[in-house]
Formats: sequence, C-alpha cells, structure tokens
Amino acid sequence: MGDVTSAVAGFSGLRPEGAGRKPLRIAVVGAGPAGLYLSILVKKRFPEAAITIYERNRADDTFGFGVVFSDATLDIFERYDPESYARITQEFAYWDDIAIHVKGEVHRIGGNGFCGCARATLLTILQERARSLGVEMVFQTEADAEDFDDHDLVIVADGINSAYRQRHSEHFGTSVDLRPNRFVWMGSTKPLDAFTFLFRETEWGPFIAHAYQYERGRSTWVFETDPDTFERAGLGQLDEAGSAAFMKRVFADVLGGHEVLTNRSIWRQFPMIRNARWVRGNRVLLGDAKATAHFSIGSGTKLAMEDAIALYEALVAEAEVPAALARFEKGRREEVEKIQHAADVSLVWFEHVARYLDFEPVQFAFGAMTRAKAITYDNLRLRAPDFVAQMDRAFAEGVRRQGFDVFLDKPAAPMFQPLRLREMVVPNRVAMSPMCLYSAQDGVPNDFHLVHYGARAIGGPGLMFTEMTCVSRDGRITPGCAGLWNDEQEAAWTRIVDFVHANSGTQFCLQLGHAGRKGATKPMWEGIDRPLESGGWEVMSASPLPYFPDSAVPREMNRADMDTVVTDFVLATERAARAGFDMLELHCAHGYLLASFLSPLTNHRRDAYGGSIENRLRFPLEVFSAMRAAWPAHKPMSVRVSATDWAEGGLSPEDSVAIASAFREAGVDLVDVSTGQTATVSRPLYGRMFQTPFAERIRNEAGTATMCVGNITTPDQINTILAAGRADIVALGRPHLSDPGFTLRAAAWYGADGIHCPPQYAPGKDQIFRNSVRDRADLEDLKARGRPKTRAELRLPAATVAP
Repeated sequence: MGDVTSAVAGFSGLRPEGAGRKPLRIAVVGAGPAGLYLSILVKKRFPEAAITIYERNRADDTFGFGVVFSDATLDIFERYDPESYARITQEFAYWDDIAIHVKGEVHRIGGNGFCGCARATLLTILQERARSLGVEMVFQTEADAEDFDDHDLVIVADGINSAYRQRHSEHFGTSVDLRPNRFVWMGSTKPLDAFTFLFRETEWGPFIAHAYQYERGRSTWVFETDPDTFERAGLGQLDEAGSAAFMKRVFADVLGGHEVLTNRSIWRQFPMIRNARWVRGNRVLLGDAKATAHFSIGSGTKLAMEDAIALYEALVAEAEVPAALARFEKGRREEVEKIQHAADVSLVWFEHVARYLDFEPVQFAFGAMTRAKAITYDNLRLRAPDFVAQMDRAFAEGVRRQGFDVFLDKPAAPMFQPLRLREMVVPNRVAMSPMCLYSAQDGVPNDFHLVHYGARAIGGPGLMFTEMTCVSRDGRITPGCAGLWNDEQEAAWTRIVDFVHANSGTQFCLQLGHAGRKGATKPMWEGIDRPLESGGWEVMSASPLPYFPDSAVPREMNRADMDTVVTDFVLATERAARAGFDMLELHCAHGYLLASFLSPLTNHRRDAYGGSIENRLRFPLEVFSAMRAAWPAHKPMSVRVSATDWAEGGLSPEDSVAIASAFREAGVDLVDVSTGQTATVSRPLYGRMFQTPFAERIRNEAGTATMCVGNITTPDQINTILAAGRADIVALGRPHLSDPGFTLRAAAWYGADGIHCPPQYAPGKDQIFRNSVRDRADLEDLKARGRPKTRAELRLPAATVAP
C-alpha cells in the first residue's frame, strides 16, 4: 500500500474550534469494546466527525460468555460516559468475594469489588450508545485496514489475530509468546456469589477453573490445565460436547446438576502479544490487536476500553493526528506493560500450580491471592483479617513442627518466625544481603567495616552476610575488596565477628568468592566492572572470554589452576572457622570464577568441565565439597547462584533447578538465589521482587531451602513472600544501607517484641514499640475509612443476583 503517513499530511487539527476545517474521518476495523468505546467518546467530543465501524460478524454475534470489571474500572467508565455506564451497571452482577476451592476447603476473601456482565449485553449497550450518537456501523463486512487512505485516522481493533498487524509485524515489532497451558471458555447455568477459583487433582493431573457469574442463571467457566495433563486426559480428541461433559465430571462437586455450556469452546493456548510500536502512519493498534493480558487477572476487556480512553485523551490534547498518536503510545505504554507484567506473573503461577498443591490449603489460597504482586500480606490483613490470621497460624504450626516452641494463638508474622539451618537458629527471616563495599586495604577490613556490620547487626536482622570476601590476592574484583588469605585479614574479621556476637542476636555468614574474569576492575563508583587502567593483575576463567571487549582476556584454567583455587577456598574456610563465623556461603553467581563454569555463555570448554550441565557443575562442586569437609559439620553452608543469565543461550530454568539439586545433595543447607550479571548481553526484566520467582521455583522443585533477593524493599513484601511459600528467608541490600534499624522498626510495627536489642539501646526500642501500636492503628483506621465501598457492599438494586 505504500507509505501511509501522507494520508494525514493535510489534516489541520482535531480540535472542533475554528471555521473551515473538514470533519474528521475515522474508520474503525473491529466492533469490539475497544473500537466501540473509542467511537462513543470521540463522537461525543467531536460531533462533526464521521466515524464508521466495520465488523466481519453480525451485530448480535458474540463468542465467549461474560466479561468482568473491577469497581475501579467502572468508576473510570462513569467519568467518561455516564450514559453507557448507567446502562452497564443496570445489567451487571456484583460480588465482593474471591472464593478459592482447594483440597476440600473453601477460603473466601472479601473487599474485592468485582462485577460481571454478558459480553453480548456489553456489546449491545455500546452499539446502541454509539448509534444514538451518530456512529455508523457496518456488519458482516471484512474490512481491510489498508483500504482507508482517504481517512484521517484508522483504528485497527480487529483482535488477537489482527490481519493488519500480522501483515506489518516487522514494522510493529510484534512478539507472540504462546503459553504452554491449554484453556477453554465455557459457561454454565450454575449461579455463583463470588469470583471463584477451583483446583482439582485428578488421575491425569491438575485442572483449574476460573468462574464468575455474569447474569441471572449464567456464569463463565474458563477451564485450564497443563499440556501433559491435557494429553493424558485425551482432551485433544474430544469435540466441544465431549470436553464440556468431561469438565462437568471433574468439577461435579461444585457444578452439581447444572449444565456446562459451549460457544465455539475450543481448547487453545494463550498468546501473550506485545508490540514494540503501536502506530503506522495514521493507523493505530487498539485492544487485543495491540497487547493481550492473561484472563487470570481479568484484564482483556478492561485493557481494551482503557486503551480507547487513553487514545481519546490524546486526540483531545493534540491538534493533529500524528502528534495524538505519538502521545497515546508514549503515555499509555507504561500502564499497558505494567498490566502485562502482572498478567505474566499470574499466568506463570497457574502454569506451575502443581508446585503448590502440597501446601496447606490456606497457604495455597494465600499464594493464589498474592500471585501477581498487586495484593500483599498487609493489604489482605486489612480487608481479610481472619484469613491472614489463619495463614499466620498455619505458618507458625509449620515452624513448631521444626521443633520451635512458638505461639499459635497469637503467632508472630512470618518474617519474625525462627528458622533452623543445621544447628544454627536464625531468630527471624530477614537477612542483610552481601554488598561489596570496596573499602578494604590490601584485603584487610577496617573500622568502616566494623561500624557497617556492627550497626546493621544491632538493627536486628536474623542473618547477615559479608560482602564477597576473596580467597586470594588475584581473586579480588577490585583493589578495595576484602579478603581472607592471611593472618592480618583473619584478625580483622575476628574483631568484627566478636562485636556482632557480643552486641546482637544476628547470625553472621561469610561469603567467599573468586572474581575470575571480572577481576582487576575499578570500584563500582568509578565504573562498575571496568578494567583498571594500571595496577591490574592476571585473571583467569573457565574459558578465555573477556567480560567487555576491552577487558583483559582471562587465562583458561588448567588442572593446576583448579587445584590452587580449591586450596585457596579451603584455607579461607579454615580461617573463617577460626574467626567464629556462624555460616559460610560459596559465591557461584554473577559471572565470577565459579559462575563462569556454570553458564554456557562463559564456559566453552571441550573437556570434562564443559558441555553438559553435569560437566559444568563439576568444578564448583569440587570446591564446595572441599569447603564442606573443612567447615564444622554442625554449621550450615549456602551457595549463591545466578538462576538465569537473562540472555539467549544462557542458563535454562531446568539448569538452575539441576544446579540447586546438585548442591543440596552435596550438603548445601540454603540456596541464595540471585540472577544475571554473567555477561554484558544480559537484559534483566526489573520490577518489584523481580528475582523471587526463581527462588520460588528452586525451593519447590529442587526441594531445598532458598533465600530470595532483588528489589525487595518493605516488611510487607517479606511477609508476602514467606507466607506464600516463595522462599524461606528474604534478603535486602539497599534498604539496610539506608536504614540499619530496618528489622527493628518492622518488629515494632508487627509487635514482635522478642527481637534482640542491646541494653544501651533498650529505651529507643521501648519508644518505637509504643509509638508503633498507635501509628499502626491510626494508619489502618485511615485506610479503612478511605477505602471506597464496593458496589456489592453498597447493595445497588441493579446488583441483585438470584441465589
């Protein structure tokens, strides 16, 4: 069709003011919620605009059953078009609870504010509203978005299988991630009074149902299962009626005698669609054509209609189409990507639901509620206190089964429950992450280190890690790295350990490592991982691959080098034992020496130490086994791993589980799960708690205790992670840099008065505990007062749903 940008070159503006302007001509391809709602909003604001919607199906055709919105979304609709909002709210069914059915138990959590409506009803309401405003609609017409070069604006809203997007996929930068689980949309005559998740274990494997009522006597049922269960159950050989009958049997205890209904109910895989660009000339993608969000967070129709609102706002704000489209894409992208990220996290939880089916039902339900990170421990505690109290008790019961005499009637929050690793008892589950300080002289820690570690230990974390401490001079990252290869260093560390033990209840772990090819570099604040301009030393690695192109090329290690490194680690281990550390960690992450053996990006060896994951593990396991033999048997050891390289061709999820399993079998007590920093090609997906899913997978598949790290900043997040069974202990770095008393303040907030405090600081502890009782009560009262009533709580007459 050629370049379409010329189609808008003569357009003088969108604003209705002024004389002599031509009416705006808009073609909309697709009469779904996105195209209809945009047409309504634009036609209201620009009555002279000529808007035509083209739809391949009949006006009364619809596929699927119900749609669902939150109260917050309905509030937005009320602001933008009260007329369609009024019609919609007359038709919607409202509910306040989420009900989770698992292992014969039902857990109900209120305060959610959901509403459902038949998709056909929603489309009819929007069609009638658009028609009343003068929008032209042409049905049973296969329109091509290429055919409107004489229009000012073309809205491409033709859904997941958009022909225009597929034709120009290279321009749009389209990526389609076809998820492995199989799902099917069906319906039922079964009434429901909550948004309902049902989990069933069967002879074939687990099945999930996402269900909600959308009108009197009708509910949507989305059935989902993993590909192996789908295959074993033979669902691929069944027709719609056969599949409906099968699912009715699986969920017969809830469905009872109610029918399961079909409407083009075909088993399929969910496509997570992203586009690097949404605009091509005066054509713009909208709704599912632009981006999809998994049904488990109920956002498909919401996403589409809020797209329409954002595009409308851009058209109002800008005088010309190109500027409006640019404004829409720039302003809307962040919110869409946030929703997609939440959907990604949610769908992965459902894809791996088998990991959690051994959990206690209340913990399973808690994990389901918090899976997408939007809902947290404190959030649930505010609106579902009985449910969180059940969760706290179940967590405490698990701790008691480990031999701890903890309270069950009024249990401490999960982060203040103890943890046993061999004979070491960690008094709470907050850890201070290892963080390089680059402040040592010739590897000797000094007064800065004493104050740093001493102050943070007094602040109350259950476990504290040193920075990576190097086992040899040539094993340092920078000239400022701490070491443990001589007597002076050992004496300096002993001084610090003694202070921590004398003045806190914190357990102290030494992290030992060797920089490998990332050695002989500048301190972080002078250029992280950049090579020294002078005063460097020879570096070595699994393979002769420099970190940056201008970094030193490392020597490929031979057997003699390996023997020397093993000896260095053992000698440092013996020094650590004499210094009195409570725990020892081996650093096998972030591209340092031992990590360079584990990752296929950095290990290109052709001998017994390269190739398969078993071979790549061989040398790190040699080092660990030698350390374990030298370390006191009653004291625990951990290993830090990078669970992913965030790069194509790097460590796979299966690799990370295999690595953790191998270390567990070798005697590791805790796997410290980090990610990345292996190679410069890494492209991490940052976000809140972004590395926690890797710790969760290793914990629940490798069967080992894990510690999670990575952009975890609040006590609320710590409790959420622990209660959901995603890790056994939670490490924070930067929050401890800015607040040495982080854990003490959290203890005051949650009323965990058993936290250790030296007598010199006892008055401060007493004061913060007294103040926190009042402050927490005031905050929770403020939140409770400020939370708007859900429509279900307001009991709108239109919301009445027959039982």
